Amino acid sequence: MFNNKYSNVLTVILIIVIIVILALIGFLGYDFYRKYYIDKDAEDFIAQYEEQIRNTTPQNKVSNENNSVSTVIDPVGEIETNTSNNSGSASVKVPTYKGYNVLGTIEIPKTGIKYPILDKVTPKSIQVAVAYYYGPGLNKVGNTTIVGHNYRNGAFFGKNKQLAEGDIIYITDNTGTKIKYTIYKTYKTTETDSEYITRDTNGAREISLSTCTDDSKGRLIILAKE
Repeated sequence: MFNNKYSNVLTVILIIVIIVILALIGFLGYDFYRKYYIDKDAEDFIAQYEEQIRNTTPQNKVSNENNSVSTVIDPVGEIETNTSNNSGSASVKVPTYKGYNVLGTIEIPKTGIKYPILDKVTPKSIQVAVAYYYGPGLNKVGNTTIVGHNYRNGAFFGKNKQLAEGDIIYITDNTGTKIKYTIYKTYKTTETDSEYITRDTNGAREISLSTCTDDSKGRLIILAKE
């Protein structure tokens, strides 16, 4: 009788363990399944975005930090360009992704990410891509802050903890200008700290990447300059 009770207890424990393992496998499977489709959607969008940039006639040239030449071209996709004869400036309608305006793209070779940069941070926008938070705008003089989630599956800025001084970030804006930024500082700070957002760059083009720390109690900040 005692053996039967002991056997029943073991059976119940075994069933509970199996249920927990299956739940964990299902949870992890969903997590990576979701990352796959997030990355696939972003990849498809960016492929079209870049193809349309390549097919647009170059308008002029600008130099990057190594004095090499990059092409500045008309915007892409759903964009309509209306150039003024007097000033040469362009009025554009930007492309969209998942219902949000796209300002450009971000590529970080070390972590293998490449995503659209959406025009504003909202609870929904940063579930589908990374987003512009504050500053003069992509590839403009000054500091531009870009925000992304720290997902444990590695999506968005989930691998930013792997970045270090000297690593490279590429930002492409809707004119087709692609700028290389080099990381010069990484650090953790509190969620209320805004100094990195409003800092003075002394006339240089810089970016700040912001994401949550793994424990969600602070912020991991990446600073990079042209």
